[in-house]
Amino acid sequence: MENTDIVKLSNELMYQKYLMNREHVREQFEKVSISEYIALHSIASAGEYSEIYMGRTYLKELAEKMQLTIRQTSKLVGKLRDRGLVLWSHDGNGSEGTYVTITENGQMLLNEQEEILKNFYGKVIQKYGKDNMIQLLQLLKQLETVMCSTMEEMEAAETDGEQD
Repeated sequence: MENTDIVKLSNELMYQKYLMNREHVREQFEKVSISEYIALHSIASAGEYSEIYMGRTYLKELAEKMQLTIRQTSKLVGKLRDRGLVLWSHDGNGSEGTYVTITENGQMLLNEQEEILKNFYGKVIQKYGKDNMIQLLQLLKQLETVMCSTMEEMEAAETDGEQD
């Protein structure tokens, strides 16, 4: 593949990602940001499927799922806590980890946002096609996997180069 093709494709990918994040999706979020919604959804989902942890989502797990640093995750969870959407606590003296649980207000806000997204994306999927959407999501997941492995390879090569 020629360098000009690579530049054109990478620029188009970045532009499309920018547009999706900038306009179409953000317009659907009035009471929470996209990252707050994803955090609330992750916390609520973990609670539904994990009787062992009694609805707890550990900060470290949330950070990994959202691909954020612990500091970034703490800041995000702090905002959610300050708005009364989650409770933030810890096991023992805190050295075993801190965790969050969704509050009733958090669950109500999450439900409202899910309804907004369901209405919007229901129309989008109807027009675009369910099979097309599934195929697109699978391709995006494959792309993300390739991008992550490429980044890891580049970082490893950089580290190897520094050690020489």
